[in-house]
Amino acid sequence: MADLKVTLIQSQLYWEDIAANLQMFDEKINNIGERTEVVFLPEMFSTGFSMQPEKLAETMDGSAVQWMKKKAAEKNIILTGSLIIEENGQYLNRLIWMLPNGTYGTYDKRHLFGYAGEHEHYQPGNKRLIAQVKGWKINLNICYDLRFPVWARNSIQPDGSPAYDVLVYVANWPERRTTAWQTLLQARAIENQCYAIGVNRVGNDGNNIYHSGETSLIDPMGEIIYRKSHDEDIFTYTLQREHLDNVRKNIPFLKDADHFTILSNELV
Repeated sequence: MADLKVTLIQSQLYWEDIAANLQMFDEKINNIGERTEVVFLPEMFSTGFSMQPEKLAETMDGSAVQWMKKKAAEKNIILTGSLIIEENGQYLNRLIWMLPNGTYGTYDKRHLFGYAGEHEHYQPGNKRLIAQVKGWKINLNICYDLRFPVWARNSIQPDGSPAYDVLVYVANWPERRTTAWQTLLQARAIENQCYAIGVNRVGNDGNNIYHSGETSLIDPMGEIIYRKSHDEDIFTYTLQREHLDNVRKNIPFLKDADHFTILSNELV
């Protein structure tokens, strides 16, 4: 299967200002200096990690989703990140996987960050989203999901292949808990024998909470390919299919893993 070129954008965010953030990311995507195939933005990229969905939520026909459609088509890329969505009277921290042709997949954040009261404002999701591109299977998650390894656990499918090849977390992860961010990203890559991508924001949010970024790309052996602290950055890298396949062939431990199925809140 072919290699896959991905771009990670680590950025400051304009607090609760959708128009300003869309303009800023529009410019950043325009400034990507090479051909890429998938572009990753942080969690709640259009607003910052806000607990005011009543004021900020958009529908799936809103300006942020429409901008994603336009930008993905214009640049012929897959564009992904999470934003605040209102649907059927509920508010969701929703990741959107937007294809160049305007079709998309969605993932609603499963684990809501109770420490910040996220569960008081948003409805949790209960379905994983594993997207596919060029033969790669990409498991898409949001921030706090990183702390829950069962939700991300890779497994061997009936055809003998792992459930996914790349594990992604888009985030607004504060500097004060950066040790957990760094450690768990490496652990997820190692235990699931996959590439792990964590895309975080930088700077202070509207609650004066500082984010140091630490956007990271980890290989299936847990080696750090890329990690950036404090500064805004745009990083493009080619995920190597041969490297992933060789790791899995030479150390085939996924086939020895425990087998289980997650059904909503139940582990069976």
